[in-house]
Order: sequence, then structure tokens, then C-alpha cells
Amino acid sequence: MNTLKTFLLLGILTLFLIWVGGIIGGREGATFAFIISLIMNLGTYWFSDKLVLAMYRARPLSESEAPAIYRMVREITQQARLPMPKIYLVPQKGANAFATGRNPSSSAVAVTEGILDILNEDELKGVLAHEISHIKNRDILIGSIAAAIAGAIMMLANMARWAVVLGSSRNDRDRGGNFLGIILMSIIAPFAAMIIQMAISRSREYAADESAARILHSGLPLASALRKLEAQAVRYPVEVSPQSAHMFIVNPLRGQSILNLFSTHPPIEMRIERLERIKF
Repeated sequence: MNTLKTFLLLGILTLFLIWVGGIIGGREGATFAFIISLIMNLGTYWFSDKLVLAMYRARPLSESEAPAIYRMVREITQQARLPMPKIYLVPQKGANAFATGRNPSSSAVAVTEGILDILNEDELKGVLAHEISHIKNRDILIGSIAAAIAGAIMMLANMARWAVVLGSSRNDRDRGGNFLGIILMSIIAPFAAMIIQMAISRSREYAADESAARILHSGLPLASALRKLEAQAVRYPVEVSPQSAHMFIVNPLRGQSILNLFSTHPPIEMRIERLERIKF
């Protein structure tokens, strides 16, 4: 169901892009903006692991330093039939974790120093299974596609605003548009694209939770870990860039928006409830 929802949202986002492009510049304008945005996001996708790991000053964690983590990751990847990812340590007191890499063969899992201090082995294994599930489900690729389309929509909206300012929209009526319509679209489109992109991110979080539970044959270890991580996030929030907040297992940005529309993560209570209902 989560996979179906994800691709449905991607389809809506794509159709939204075509509609926005048709309003302001016809097919040629939409195609040009989409290609530029796609190039930018593909570049981010190919180098995302290096960029994100460098951003958070993550360092490689050797097996001699953390034999228990290596043992857990090895067990999980064997169960998931995936190659062993690289393991990194983020020097932050806040408790969190994320996965990155363009595909399973070039993937990495990073944990903060804080998460190692508060979770027991079963809980940490649940977190690692969640992150490895993101790798298995190719969520980084899905996120990159969503970002590319949303970025194209935002670029088109910016082009529309400049067109109006520079007076190039005088003939909008001939194209079936109007001044007010373009102004409204240029304001609403970026917010709508962001909401859909966030919905895709939340859907992938649910899917990773369920995959982790299947790997471990129980949702309880991850549910217990999420409860601890949420409480710790209030006391020691991880310093993150908003552009990469969606990568972490719990939302590192503590600001709440109306109805969670702008949250990259589902409510922790709902994630825990779902995990506790899973039976094997």
C-alpha cells in the first residue's frame, strides 16, 4: 500500500509539473525547466553520500571500534540479501541515524554518538534495520526523483513571477492564462509541490518501518527505539540542514506545522502504533 501511495504521489507531482508548465510557458518551458532541475538533482543523487557525510563530519567506524554494530549490520544485510554498507559515526550528542548512497552497492549507514548511549542492542538493531530498509527499498532514488520534480515546479513558479515583473505575460490571454492566474499559481505551486514531496517522504518512512519489522520478525524493538529517540530529540536536537532532515530516522527539526503537512516524518505515535500492531 505504501509503495502504491508513493508512486501515485509521484504521478500527481509529475502531472502537476506538466500543468504548471503549460500555464506559464507551454511544453517547451516545462521541458527546459524539468531538464535543468533533473540535472541538478541527479548530481546530488550521485554525490549525495559524500556530501551528506561531509556535512555532518561523519567518520568511518571500524569493526575493531564497534564489533557489535558490525555484527548487527552483517546479520541484517544477510537477512535482507544486501551487500554490507559502510558504517559511519556522526560526532553529535543528539540521538539519530540515517542512510545514504545511490544504490545498495555504494551505500552507507551513519549513527550519532548519542544514539549509542541511549539504545540497548535490540533497539539499535531495529534502527539499523530501518536504515538498511531504506537502502533495500531504494528510497534515496525515490526521494531524488521527487526532489527533481518538485524543484522543477519551484523553478517554473520563479520563472512565472519574473515573467510578470518584466511584463512578458501581456499575451497570457492568448495562451489561455491571465495575470492573476499566474500570480496565484506562482505562489501556490511551490507549497503544493512541497506538501506532495513531504507526503512521499512520510510514506517511505512507514515502508521502512514495516520492512525493518519483517527483517527482525518483530516491530517492538524499533517501536521502543523510536520512543526513546523522540524523547531524546527534545533534549538534544541534532544540528541539521532542513534540506537533509528527511534522511534521519526521527525528525531532527522540532518545529511543528499545521496538521504536520510540512513534516518529512509521520507522527512518532502513529509509527509506534503501526509497529506494535505487526504480528508474525
